Amino acid sequence: MNANITENLFAALNIVVLERINDGLFKIISNLPSWFREFCQHKYSLGMEISILQEEFYFLQNFLFDAEEFWSNSNCKNLTSGIWIQIDPQGKEYQFEARATFVEDKKILLIEVLEESYRHRQNIIQEARQRQLNYQKLIKNNQKQEILIHCLIHDIAGQLNAMNGCLSLLEFENLTPQGRNYLEVCQQQSFNQENLMRKVLDTFSAEMMALENFVVDSEEAPNILSCVNDVVETLKPSFTLNNINLILADAIDPLADWKVQGDKSRLDRVIFNILENAVRYSPPESTVIIRLQSKENYVYVSVDDEGSGVPLETVNTLFQKFSQGKDKSSGKSGLGLYFCRITVERWGGSIGYVPRSEGGSCFWFCLPRFLS
Repeated sequence: MNANITENLFAALNIVVLERINDGLFKIISNLPSWFREFCQHKYSLGMEISILQEEFYFLQNFLFDAEEFWSNSNCKNLTSGIWIQIDPQGKEYQFEARATFVEDKKILLIEVLEESYRHRQNIIQEARQRQLNYQKLIKNNQKQEILIHCLIHDIAGQLNAMNGCLSLLEFENLTPQGRNYLEVCQQQSFNQENLMRKVLDTFSAEMMALENFVVDSEEAPNILSCVNDVVETLKPSFTLNNINLILADAIDPLADWKVQGDKSRLDRVIFNILENAVRYSPPESTVIIRLQSKENYVYVSVDDEGSGVPLETVNTLFQKFSQGKDKSSGKSGLGLYFCRITVERWGGSIGYVPRSEGGSCFWFCLPRFLS
């Protein structure tokens, strides 16, 4: 009874089960599904011995060479032929797959018609193709967006440069003290606008690059300690002007391998943005400390300051586009930390903020070490 159930089950699943007797000779050990008879002129039934069905199923000729080798010396559980398509004498299309396997010490050949599974695979392939097309469309749309942004910024920058030239000439005029104050305000606002445009361009460029593959070789991989030192030198005057100490933590080995995934120019920008935030929100006579640590396959950079910290209501939006801290009148765009996030994440790293128990903020990010 159990044998009959098994034989009928294979037929219901559209599977023909053959036991290899010797080279080219097989025994039918399952009931035959209806599709099998559509291809075979002879009347086969359960228990019959048949020679290989190369005329009816021509794909088997090549597959059985591999199957014989598999049955002779393979330790694998089974060998599959892959999908092939064949048309019966009435013109109906079938999708087949053959499998060679062992059941105890018996060598078994399975021939299966794929219906739902084949359609499911085809649907997956079609969906993957559609997603690829959508991805390419997204890339093109973003390229158009970036070109538009660059054109707008370029036009604005040209007018701004002309204004800056006029403001510079006014410095040589005999201005009243009040007029000179107004001039300084205009120059500062002009500087803020230039900074804003730079950040907008950086942000949209980073968004575009985040959609592309990233490849770096040993010569291009940036040394993160070197990047930190370069940015520190750039920002030292700002920290000195605001009477803030900027130091690197002790025990940073300058001879260690500090190479990470990424590229130097944008890594410099990430470090610059975080340190720029630190100087903006740190009180005079306070200290900002930069720490570097190597943990497993990542390098961690953290910046500790002694400011008032980040308000609780803005913590969750710190790294979002156009997010600003408590000082919304600073003229800042809210793009700096967003740029840092999408750049670091693109390189396989992460970024975050934690409040310091002794007061102040700790901004950190980590990047994968470059493993040559």
